[in-house]
Amino acid sequence: MQQVNVGLCGLGTVGAGVVKILEGHADEIKYKVGCEISIKKILVNDINKKRDVIIDSSWLTTDPDELMKNPDIDIIIEVMGGIEDTNILLETAIRNKKHIVTANKDLMAVHGQKLLRLAKENHCDVFYDASVAGGIPIIRSLTDGLASDRIQKIMGIVNGTTNYILTKMTDEQLAFEPVLKEAQELGFAEADPTSDVEGLDAARKMTLLANLAFKMEISLDDVEVKGIRTISQEDITFATSLGYTIKLIGIASINKGKVEVSVEPTLLPKDHPLALVKNEFNAVYVHGEAVGETMFYGPGAGSMPTATAVVSDLMEVVKNIRLGITGNEYVTPQYKTQLKLNEEKYTKYFIRMEVNDEAGTFQKITNIFSDENVSFAKILQLPASKEKMAEIVMVTHQISKQQLLNSLENLKDLSVVNRIISYYRVDGEE
Repeated sequence: MQQVNVGLCGLGTVGAGVVKILEGHADEIKYKVGCEISIKKILVNDINKKRDVIIDSSWLTTDPDELMKNPDIDIIIEVMGGIEDTNILLETAIRNKKHIVTANKDLMAVHGQKLLRLAKENHCDVFYDASVAGGIPIIRSLTDGLASDRIQKIMGIVNGTTNYILTKMTDEQLAFEPVLKEAQELGFAEADPTSDVEGLDAARKMTLLANLAFKMEISLDDVEVKGIRTISQEDITFATSLGYTIKLIGIASINKGKVEVSVEPTLLPKDHPLALVKNEFNAVYVHGEAVGETMFYGPGAGSMPTATAVVSDLMEVVKNIRLGITGNEYVTPQYKTQLKLNEEKYTKYFIRMEVNDEAGTFQKITNIFSDENVSFAKILQLPASKEKMAEIVMVTHQISKQQLLNSLENLKDLSVVNRIISYYRVDGEE
């Protein structure tokens, strides 16, 4: 085989980056994979749109069939986004014996398992390393580099937008809304930032990582999600005074065959490696039974980092084609999906509440927690901004989520408690 032909779906920032790498690194790529990789067609919405990459105009088309059903195209690269319509296109491509490389975590979180099964039936590859953490090769590390190990826990910062916002809020003592506006102006956040700030983007990525790490079929609905909109400057200040940094952390862990997957604001010790990851950067911390702890760090998004991951996947597909081993990437889940109950999810918690500043208040509150066998590692009590009110900040020892929920519910019925201001997971401590 002297040449492999590619159809590219999407010519936005990532698509343009793919074109630049394929053309600018053509000699190195050919040397590594053993043949030329040539772009045959590019699917776009508007052929006449001005673009920041020079391309052959004959490559452009608005007709998906010119890629999906073209017998001269071997591999489809999908970087246009979307879920349902895109899924239909890729299913068509696979049925026409085309291999797929995608950076679409939304699609893979919703339809990934089905696409992978279809690809196996048609002896095709589907690679999606670029869909999680941009230029960080975390998916390939789980499937190849750490394949012999038993992964016990993955925790990471997998959304650059929220990490940028929380970094600014922490380092510059700024409120959420102005930092979000700045992130939008700089292009780190979308005009509609809901998917990022509510944690959905990170949840989709954690779904993909949990599937690979634990060899069972985890769906997006299995992930508990809590975003960062409610984090206040006061929360950050209290966390800092207790020696913690707040990050939006994706966590996937397994214990005795049962899995927990969540995305939520989490307090980490300020010297934890993930606490030191700033701005738009991503990092994923993996704990394996044999290897111990490893961390993967780098740019989580952007044109060239993501395009680099896409082209790396493309090169793997080409190698598989030349070796005649395509269609073997998908492995049927080894284990039946078992999710932990709230009674089985253990961690520490940060709890902040506003209470009446009067004799006996603290005793009544501690009685509620004692009834649920909850004890505390750290406690702060400070005057509140309101007269005759105080704020109490507590960090529990390890407790189950059910113990936390029961305690919070019972506190609502306590007359001396004005309101539960916030509560967050605490992780990363020995």
